[in-house]
Amino acid sequence: MIVARTLCLVGTSQLQRVRAVIRGAVQGVGFRPFIYRLAEEMNLKGWVINNNQGVFIEAEATPDVLQKFLLRIEREKPAISFIQSFEHSYLDPVAYDAFEIRESAGGAKTALILPDIATCIDCRQEIFDPGNRRYRYPFTNCTNCGPRFSIIEALPYDRPRTSMRIFGMCPECSAEYHNPHDRRFHAQPNACPKCGPRLDLWDETGAVIGHETDALQRTAVAIKLGMIVAVKGLGGFHLMVDASNEVAVRRLRQGKRREEKPFALMFPSLGAILDCAEVDRTEERLLLSPEAPIVLLRRGARDDLAPSVAQGNPYLGAMLPYTPLHHLLMHQLGMPVVATSGNVSDEPICTHEQEAILRLGNIADLFLVHNRPIVRHMDDSVVRVMGGRELVLRRARGFAPLPVQMKDAAADVVAVGAHQKNAIAASVGSQIFISQHIGDLETVPAYGAFEQVLADFASLYELEPKTIGCDQHPDYFSTQYASKQSGVEVVAVQHHYAHALSCMAENEVMPPALGISWDGSGYGPDKTVWGGEFLRIMPTGFERFAHLRTFRLPGGDKAVKEPRRAALSILRETYGAHCVDCDEVATLRAFTPEERRLLEEMLERGLHSPLTSSAGRLFDAVASIIGLRHLCRFEGQAAMELEFLTHRVDRNDSYPFEVQDGAYNLSIDWAPMVRAIVRDAHDELRDGIIAVKFHNTLVETMVRTAQASGEEKIMLSGGCFQNRYLTERAIRRLREEGFRPYWHQRVPPNDGGIALGQVAAVSRMKSNPKKEEGPMLCALQFREKS
Repeated sequence: MIVARTLCLVGTSQLQRVRAVIRGAVQGVGFRPFIYRLAEEMNLKGWVINNNQGVFIEAEATPDVLQKFLLRIEREKPAISFIQSFEHSYLDPVAYDAFEIRESAGGAKTALILPDIATCIDCRQEIFDPGNRRYRYPFTNCTNCGPRFSIIEALPYDRPRTSMRIFGMCPECSAEYHNPHDRRFHAQPNACPKCGPRLDLWDETGAVIGHETDALQRTAVAIKLGMIVAVKGLGGFHLMVDASNEVAVRRLRQGKRREEKPFALMFPSLGAILDCAEVDRTEERLLLSPEAPIVLLRRGARDDLAPSVAQGNPYLGAMLPYTPLHHLLMHQLGMPVVATSGNVSDEPICTHEQEAILRLGNIADLFLVHNRPIVRHMDDSVVRVMGGRELVLRRARGFAPLPVQMKDAAADVVAVGAHQKNAIAASVGSQIFISQHIGDLETVPAYGAFEQVLADFASLYELEPKTIGCDQHPDYFSTQYASKQSGVEVVAVQHHYAHALSCMAENEVMPPALGISWDGSGYGPDKTVWGGEFLRIMPTGFERFAHLRTFRLPGGDKAVKEPRRAALSILRETYGAHCVDCDEVATLRAFTPEERRLLEEMLERGLHSPLTSSAGRLFDAVASIIGLRHLCRFEGQAAMELEFLTHRVDRNDSYPFEVQDGAYNLSIDWAPMVRAIVRDAHDELRDGIIAVKFHNTLVETMVRTAQASGEEKIMLSGGCFQNRYLTERAIRRLREEGFRPYWHQRVPPNDGGIALGQVAAVSRMKSNPKKEEGPMLCALQFREKS
């Protein structure tokens, strides 16, 4: 099902508006009359309209009625229609009087590119039907499924402008393609074993050792024997290995230089997932959806997975096969496999077989490849259920490049995003197209991928940008790219302001509002490292209304990888220069005497120890203080493990904190909380209870600050709001206190959503012009709270 939702945190009596955008075979099939009749029957108010991109619907009712409406669209749609993409978001009501069919709208026909779509049920049946001419053909597709964004070379979307142009259709495929009554009518990637792409198995040198069905069978045997196989899929290579083979999984970790970060898993069926994980209704819908993302699921009581798949992690990242190739391979295997991106850590995913031999030759034993070129890389999307609805954490296959609608979007704007989890965005009319996940711009290959995506977007959408939005941080490679461009206006946007605007843009919220932007770090206009921000968003700008109390980070970026450094600084801030007795706090036992002496000297003198208000580093510090983690192997590891401790701990109490009124803004003083945590840790209170009380305390700081701000609309954005416990408790508590919290849905709360916020900031600046000086403008200049 496409639209099932649980609404555990959404009230069932208040009026809400849902916006649905349906793309696929939905025009000329009676779809609008169907929607109208259904809405009339259910007493909904709103409208339905056709445009060149699909069917757009807005409807108002109570949340339970809207949920039933969305479910019925999928179940009862016209028989000859097919839904390829069904985006829907919950918004504030606007009080429509009735439901109507509005006149069809125009718009740019070439602006929309559909994402790659998981294999439909009809094609799945064909590849397992011995009597069908596409039996066991791994590139089977139709108008209802298959590759899209990953094969398009130019618009409009016709076969000669895709990577399928090198494959001439045989008479049978051509007949299907030209038959209006066939489901392969104008299916651009249409192919069969006679005329389409073919499969080969290579050894580590690139020598061919198997073809077609034999290649698939030998791949399955190799994986069962503990070998690592690089498999070329839709948007790049997966590295696959038996998920129950601890030795093989450890070898994969060593080859990828990925010490502890969890691996994603592909399962042969939903039933196999249910054997290993707890799956609710919304999570099941996501797993079976056309987007087919990786879904974060709570682990079940038992599983046979290798410990190294997700060591100490109560979640599994699970997905189902989404191409015929994957379906055939997983059917052959009949067991879960690790299916991680085909790259070395911090590098983009491999898309070409020769590139894979060079970059993955020291990792993979075999290479299952095909001769359909991949035009652009595409990672798997990652989604988790948050607040009763889906939250996209990594936006790529299945979601990109579908746009976000923005009423007052400025024309001809390109935003280059942040440094980590980079994605770019571009305005085309009122639509903001967000690229696929690019990743951290840490390496030369990653920066090359960033430049390629920019060039790709410019070509596809015929962009001639007049303005480039970027981050204010001068050392971000994306910012440096923007500063080097000539003939365009460059607008630097404060990082946390972009987070808040991204959430506002996705949820169609207008100012005023309070943006709670919490993450690891972002460049502050006052030259400190921001990260625990409460920003009042006004029609003409923003002010820093409040922030978490600042502390120093000894060693700067080194503190990101060593939570013990942030903890040492916070302990000194709390207890003074002499800190506390060495035997009382796990953090202090994590240093050698010489390490501690050097760091304390750095802190005392302020050497290479920038000030920060970071919520992410506060998470790190608490994780170290209770002895959970002193060194991180991947970004956010300490914070993740602190969240894991909250599972199945039911407590509503919290720690004390203070709100201090500074010269310009409020400061949330965490020192009373730290003293209480140290006492609880000394008294050997269970770590899970400490973690829950810590999270609860952070939420209470949000409530207290929201009350002080006087704003009703509260935006929750930034990497910290990937934390399910923190986010869901914040939603509940803010609602209990009469506020209207908003959080992300289809756009990541992490830096993957920054580019959308940058476009929004530029758009606001254009609608409220101010004269600025210098090579870079600052979008709606920050001003201190008066």
